[in-house]
Amino acid sequence: MKPVDQILLKLADLIQQGRFMELETEWLEIKPVPVDGGEWKERHKSVNAFLNTRGGIMILGVKEEGNGPSRRYVLTGWKDHAEPNLKEFPRLFTDRKGVKQDLNDCFPPMELRLLLGERIAIVYVDELAADRKFVFLNGTAYRRILTGDHRITDREVEAQEEFKEEAVHAKELQPVPDMTEADLDLTKLNQFIFHLNQPKPVETLKSDLAAARPFLVRRCFLKDGAVTILGALVCADHPGDRLGFRSHVHGYVDVPQQIAQDKQDFVDNVLQLMESSLGYLLRNIQVGISSEHGGTAVPQYPAEVLRETVNNALAHRDYSVDKQVIIAIKPGVHIAIRNPGRFRQNLIIEDANAEVPVRRILPEAKPRNPKLADVLRVYRKWEGRGIGMATLVNLCLENRLDLPYYRIYTEEVCLHLCAGRLLDERMERLFQSFDQRIEDLLQGAAPTEEQKLVLAYLIKSEWANENLGYTILLTPDNNHFSALKGLEKAGLISKHPHSTAAYPIYIADRALVQRDYLKELRELFGNVFDELDVTSKRALSVVYRHNHFCKVKPVSAKQAAFALWFEQGGAEGDIRQFDTFYRKVRNTFNKIAKAGFVQKVEGTRGYVLRSDFLATHLL
Repeated sequence: MKPVDQILLKLADLIQQGRFMELETEWLEIKPVPVDGGEWKERHKSVNAFLNTRGGIMILGVKEEGNGPSRRYVLTGWKDHAEPNLKEFPRLFTDRKGVKQDLNDCFPPMELRLLLGERIAIVYVDELAADRKFVFLNGTAYRRILTGDHRITDREVEAQEEFKEEAVHAKELQPVPDMTEADLDLTKLNQFIFHLNQPKPVETLKSDLAAARPFLVRRCFLKDGAVTILGALVCADHPGDRLGFRSHVHGYVDVPQQIAQDKQDFVDNVLQLMESSLGYLLRNIQVGISSEHGGTAVPQYPAEVLRETVNNALAHRDYSVDKQVIIAIKPGVHIAIRNPGRFRQNLIIEDANAEVPVRRILPEAKPRNPKLADVLRVYRKWEGRGIGMATLVNLCLENRLDLPYYRIYTEEVCLHLCAGRLLDERMERLFQSFDQRIEDLLQGAAPTEEQKLVLAYLIKSEWANENLGYTILLTPDNNHFSALKGLEKAGLISKHPHSTAAYPIYIADRALVQRDYLKELRELFGNVFDELDVTSKRALSVVYRHNHFCKVKPVSAKQAAFALWFEQGGAEGDIRQFDTFYRKVRNTFNKIAKAGFVQKVEGTRGYVLRSDFLATHLL
């Protein structure tokens, strides 16, 4: 069922019950048909914001009425006199210089639908291609944030104009040496035109390549008489012969201490590369079985992550670099997608020498190859609202994915999609060991699931940054504002010194990320502490943490073993290896208890530190 059909069903139910529920989003407006010019200006503003953001849908013929508990939706219906107002939408907007723009291609056919026996109008608005933004309404450009239309600042307009200048010289538009239109495949070109004509015809199929020449030039497949990289990617007859590694994807399964399994090379046009690469991933990732619906297959990664990440890898790669995209699958650990290119320098926030090292990436919706993105949009393979960095973070904060991170190389960027969950057993045990401190800072309240997820994201980001991983910055598109606000007010998170008003960088309470308590333990036990082995010191740090920050002070050897196991990178499901490790930790606790560093609490299996150690031992 299409999203608009789901919305209409919900609306019908709410209208019949006389109830209200907030249905409007960043891509949906529900309004009555305006009765005067002033109200139409507000509709124009929303359409402008949809064009400049991620597109949207406007339902005309329903209004909100009342306040508080009496608030409800009322069906007002469509008014025929408003039809000319809708038809003028594509011609309302201008570029920055005030030149009128023809935006008919951004408005799929509008619909008149029946809702509870009354007609309503549905207006569809597509997002503008990145190299066509922004458009203006009476000299002002708007963007959609949540359910509101907000003015785009002059600084943002200037930055977009600079991007458009870069897009004119995009790598995808460079000519392919010695390649002419005769090297294009007419069938592939007509397939593209077929998709372009959905849902309404805009271009005729071509009988031969000579007849296609004006279209090829208009779509930038031909430039100055030469085939561009874009044209070759979409419809070259033999792309591998012309594009080299730029039309290659190499995949392999990375199994430790074995020769890489299922190595495959895909060489094709960009659309077929996307299909083949996705199929390769689905064949090689681990799949579990859900107890729901009689036992359904559940891939280790959300399906939309796999699909859109592959699509974006090919949409955003640097096509001036003659290297292939590499997909490496490490079963149960991660998928690493290595892509030719680099992030724009203004998207990287980095200070490796700060007290808390920071390596963050600003999410950006602008495609590196805007004309290719426009082509892929035709095939429904890339959308502005697709899996960008912000959506990756949102899936992570929904606990459907562990923390994603990037590694940056000289000419390549590698995205790691990590198996598992953000709020995994390690993080749950960590928060449990700090439950007293967390609740004290929250004025006696337990943290919500959302707050734990945000804390887990920030803590794991810090760990990844220390290990040269670049993580995605939480921004207004993805940062769970309510959770951040509550955590910052409580002192559980704070802003990093590199924060700015536009891009705050949050870090967790320093107590939550402290890994050892060597200084504190040395004061408690004296110099004899330095003579202990590493495992004993780490075990005592776990006991210290529980004794000082946890509601249940005694900690058992098994609890400590779990904490130390995860700290050293032990796998969550490796039972056999954990049992061996646990026996080692249990022996360590026997040893430090016998030496008087800890004592078992009567009636429990837990240990606490001996605060009288120095008074009772001769050193």
